[in-house]
Amino acid sequence: MAFPVRTCALVGKFADRRVAESVNALLTHLRERKIRVLVSEDAVFAGDVPDVARTPESEIGKHIDLIIAIGGDGTLLYAAGLVARDSVPLLGINRGRLGFLTDVLPKDMISCVDDAIAGRLEADERPLLAACLYKANGAIKEGLALNDVVLQKLTTGRMLDFETRVNGRYVNTHAGDGIIVSSATGSTAYSLSCGGPIVEPNLDVFVMAPICPHTLSDRPIVVSGRSVVEVELLEYPETRAEVTCDGRVLGCIEAGDRLQVKAASERITLLHPPGHDYYELLRSKLHWGRGSVER
Repeated sequence: MAFPVRTCALVGKFADRRVAESVNALLTHLRERKIRVLVSEDAVFAGDVPDVARTPESEIGKHIDLIIAIGGDGTLLYAAGLVARDSVPLLGINRGRLGFLTDVLPKDMISCVDDAIAGRLEADERPLLAACLYKANGAIKEGLALNDVVLQKLTTGRMLDFETRVNGRYVNTHAGDGIIVSSATGSTAYSLSCGGPIVEPNLDVFVMAPICPHTLSDRPIVVSGRSVVEVELLEYPETRAEVTCDGRVLGCIEAGDRLQVKAASERITLLHPPGHDYYELLRSKLHWGRGSVER
């Protein structure tokens, strides 16, 4: 990243009233700072369209020094997907609900953006997951994810049968709604709702969390982040499933297809305010540490 920042991109649901409020304030401030602003060519604004440059999504990462996501964690994951291959740092402004990744509050937005422009924020490198879907017909589909790669059923009421392997070694044959392969960053996302553990984001591990397993003994496990995880869908009548990377569809998976997940060579840099404390974030979002005080 070049300092000071000369060009940045804004990402968010700009038609949303709460997001638009922050975006309008931010655009005014960036204009005063002589910072060039890019948005996706498909961006939709509420009210008057601001004076910003529109760029194809596939080109955004090549022309910016910083990307700012305004919204919830889903917005930040979408922004990460735009710049995952371009080494562009990412700042998240929380206008969503929970916000494990978008940790800058609206009241602190302007000062944090100024600090980001000047290079005064804490840089937090996070590994990415590389997903590769090998089709039985020889086709290959690839994708990157910051949080998780998910194999899940498409037909309500139909279980999936699939096998998992780690570094070529057979682990289990599963029956259920699917499986999540999560990074440490993604341990507080979908994996957590499936009973997976909370993992410090600096740990080099993956979490493999079954989704609604048919067998109660089929529990989440933690493996080395240097592992190669493979999932193969087994033959079962009327089975339909798909693979997603941070919620973006990579492709459909059928019996005989194979999903491979491993660490990507690319990494994402998240920017945090000085003094960022992961445990404080957990206490805030999960309402920890309050019972004894209230009593």
